[in-house]
Amino acid sequence: MDVKLMTLVAAIMVTLNAPPSQAKPISLVERCYCRSTVSNLPRSYIRELRFIHTPNCPFQVIAKLKSNKEVCVNPEIRWLQQYLKNAINKMKKLKQGN
Repeated sequence: MDVKLMTLVAAIMVTLNAPPSQAKPISLVERCYCRSTVSNLPRSYIRELRFIHTPNCPFQVIAKLKSNKEVCVNPEIRWLQQYLKNAINKMKKLKQGN
């Protein structure tokens, strides 16, 4: 066998047997989940809310609907602001009680 061919085969074998990396490419790490938001979503359609805050993206709210679809909700919606205020007040009361 040719030395160049053996070197190439050895390099391929090392690459195939290397453990997979857990790191994500920079382009995926810096990408925001919510690119557009919905502003007219009634609370009755929502099953659960998820909040995401990353350094490179604004505050993001993901709503899982009763139809199992996920949408990004505008965090400036009045009912959502009231929901967050109530949740913060509830957490403060629980901390004061302990």
